[in-house]
Amino acid sequence: MFAGLPELGISNGEDLKETLTNCTEPLKAIDQFQMENGILLPTLQSALPFLDLHGTPRLEFHQSVFDELREKLMERVAIIAEGKDEDRYGKLEELLEKSFPLVKMPSIQPVVMQVLKHLPKVPEKKLKTVMADKELYKVCSVEVKRQIWQDNQALFGDEVSPLLKQYIVEKEAALFSSDLSILHNFFSPSPKTRRQGEVVLKLTQMIGKNVKLYDMVLQFLRTLFLRTRNVHYCTLRAELLMSLHDLDISEICSVDPCHKFTWCLDACIREKFVDGKRARELQGFLDGVKKGQEQVLGDLSMILCDPFACNTLVLSIMRNLQELLSQESLPRDSPDLMLLLRMLSLGQGAWDMIDSQVFKEPRLDLEVVTRFLPAMMSVVVDDHTFTVEQKLPSEEKSSLSYPTTLPDAFNRYLQENRVACEMGLYYVLHIAKLRNKNALQRLLPALVETYNDMAFGDIFLHLLTGHLTLLSDEFGSEEFCSVVFDGFLLTSFSSKENVHRHTLRMLLHLQHKVLPSYMETLMKTLEPPKQNYKEVSSSNSYKLITYQHRSLITLP
Repeated sequence: MFAGLPELGISNGEDLKETLTNCTEPLKAIDQFQMENGILLPTLQSALPFLDLHGTPRLEFHQSVFDELREKLMERVAIIAEGKDEDRYGKLEELLEKSFPLVKMPSIQPVVMQVLKHLPKVPEKKLKTVMADKELYKVCSVEVKRQIWQDNQALFGDEVSPLLKQYIVEKEAALFSSDLSILHNFFSPSPKTRRQGEVVLKLTQMIGKNVKLYDMVLQFLRTLFLRTRNVHYCTLRAELLMSLHDLDISEICSVDPCHKFTWCLDACIREKFVDGKRARELQGFLDGVKKGQEQVLGDLSMILCDPFACNTLVLSIMRNLQELLSQESLPRDSPDLMLLLRMLSLGQGAWDMIDSQVFKEPRLDLEVVTRFLPAMMSVVVDDHTFTVEQKLPSEEKSSLSYPTTLPDAFNRYLQENRVACEMGLYYVLHIAKLRNKNALQRLLPALVETYNDMAFGDIFLHLLTGHLTLLSDEFGSEEFCSVVFDGFLLTSFSSKENVHRHTLRMLLHLQHKVLPSYMETLMKTLEPPKQNYKEVSSSNSYKLITYQHRSLITLP
């Protein structure tokens, strides 16, 4: 407990023990020990007997004086560090030399830690001592830990890894949330709100102004993205940079070549739309990547691969296509649309680019513009024509029936092209938002086969199940249920556990609307196999639906 005192020439318990062992008059020895090691203030000696008369133990008096002096000293350390004296750090280093031998003494430790905290460069020997001792490492401030971490990537990785895992768990929990709504979904929180999340704030604090630590975190994120293909790491990459931007950490923001691009894109995500002015700014950043600096495209592609960025880009594309349709213009004639497709393509190709280390923008397949988009717009026209036809007087109506098939180009690109598939999926969401049952029944079967099974990804299923609540009354029709479940969701639920979970999420909200006879069949189909029962029903969704469904049946 009192280790280090002899190094400073101060007597400790062992010295007192030795003195008492070897002396002939113990009381005199104790008086002498108190005189030599007490507070060296001559006027105090005559005052101490008054404390004795009041029954105040000497230990209590000395402890209170010690606590007061310690607080004053810690305040003084902070004042020196914040001052403008050129020799301020020299004074702190001198104090550190005197106090560091007592670093393990609980009463002195806060002073030593305060000095370490305010030194911009702690002597390496002292850092190694702190790092080697688990207790010291645990209590030292984040300012000291940063100095340790910057030269110990493995140790920093051990600290960061649980936070990164927590971040992914939180994102996946949001996607599988039991709340099902078109108004409050995965993309509802604003960028600023998301940056107030525990993980982002902790990582921002751990990094501080240290560029080396920031680069390490980015490398962890790239590695994990490569290993898992999990796009939430791309979200964290953008959120972390913008969190540092919010705190005005210019030491990092000024050296990250993606800063201004991410800042501009962040404003677009906030508005959920890329307007013409910001589109030109973003284009300027992409066109401004100089020869020899192409590696920055890897980070830009990661930022564009963030689901929140993709969501904004595709929503902007949909809005752009509606304007083109009203103006009877072709997609290829719109520079804004071509730029949005360019950025979407760059984001979709992030994993391939970082994996191959070939930092070159992927070429957008022009047939996506000349064939897929016109095919998708023809589906819009078909729907509009049918709607107008239904509003005509009976004598003017033709025998036109609602088309059930889709253009070959639409189906083919949905299966073969990543960018086209993303747009096709968002068109389905757009149709669901309009509560257009006919168009939805025409489109859903086409989603069984999509590029890389994108239609069965968590983000799309999360959004689709929320959008389908708008058509809740349609679930009373066997035809509609058959298209949604038999024609789409149940085609892969047995091989994809996530599809099973999303289906249960939706049924939890819509079971009272689903045709009772169809619901019975669904429950038998969705009952998880015994070996998977614990995993699939971890949220108790299946049990809850079964209980509620039986309750509905038994109601008079």
